[in-house]
Amino acid sequence: MKFLVVLAWGVLLLTGFDGAFAEVAALRADLPIGAKVSAPGSGRDSVDSLSEAELDQMLRLLKENYQKPAALSDIELKRALIQGIVHRLASGAEIIKELPTPAGDLRPFRAEVLTNRIGYVRLGSINPTNLGSLDLALVDFQAKKIESLVLDLRATPPGMDFASVANICQRFCPKGLDLFSIKRLNQKDQIFSTIADPSYRGILALLVDGSNAGSSEIIASVLRTHAKAMIIGSLTQGQIAEFNDLPLIGGKFLRLAVAEVCLSEKLWIFPQGIKPDILVDVSRELTMELLEKEMGNGVSEWVVDIERPRMNEASLVAGTNPELDALQLAQKTKRERPKAPLRDVALQRALDCMVALKVYDKGHQD
Repeated sequence: MKFLVVLAWGVLLLTGFDGAFAEVAALRADLPIGAKVSAPGSGRDSVDSLSEAELDQMLRLLKENYQKPAALSDIELKRALIQGIVHRLASGAEIIKELPTPAGDLRPFRAEVLTNRIGYVRLGSINPTNLGSLDLALVDFQAKKIESLVLDLRATPPGMDFASVANICQRFCPKGLDLFSIKRLNQKDQIFSTIADPSYRGILALLVDGSNAGSSEIIASVLRTHAKAMIIGSLTQGQIAEFNDLPLIGGKFLRLAVAEVCLSEKLWIFPQGIKPDILVDVSRELTMELLEKEMGNGVSEWVVDIERPRMNEASLVAGTNPELDALQLAQKTKRERPKAPLRDVALQRALDCMVALKVYDKGHQD
């Protein structure tokens, strides 16, 4: 009986998908959606409101009355159970076909000074080489009296290197601060703290997107909480946890969250992801194209707009009109209106915010 109740619960979990429990079977037999909880709103709240007896009764009614009994076979009920659990656990559980390459995804580091004397750092992969490059860049920025910094995390691959994450955060956070803790079942919390003064203390903005998971999400959360960093970009994946890859007998793996990262007792960030302070919705394909171009040619080219020809004093003296000349040239050569130039919108937004903050601070100091 208890087994049937559990299977019923798994089937009913699928009502969260627009009330359609038969969606699992439909993936295999092209079955139509055919069963719904008969109440306004048939999502998780409706299922959670059912008692154990009601779950048992509902399973019996489904098996006795549904038009295609094969959709409620034992194997389909088990699939529904697993799909429902994985859906409820969100990013806490995932079935994967193969494990990533042990070498990982290596991404290079980049640093430069942009217009208005704003520092730019692309962290890339979290490894000793890039961490050393970060230290050199921060020393250089300090020598040049750079007071605003953009830390770009969009090229940082997913990972769970908590010690290195804490090491990076220490460059921006006060000494003697508990940055985050790892909470594991039946174990004492593992706490990561700062043990040195920060290397950078100025205005800080972070760039993230939907590819950020794990380590980069922790960095963003910690720096927003403890270094007052502004986060710009799009919602991250919500994998701020420690995962284990458990092998299945068929060769696949169950990736399961076995520990959670917490910034404080009241600040949990798993599994909803990090919502930016300023939302900039850019496709991942465009972001990857920009990151590749910026790595080869520098970042400034992709954030500074080229001004169109305008009337000015020199034109008036010369009796010319640059705007009209440009229009006539376009018509003469029968060119189509040129496409808008490729621009790193997220980075441009960060630079605009930093300039505005510096102007605001200067106004208050005056």
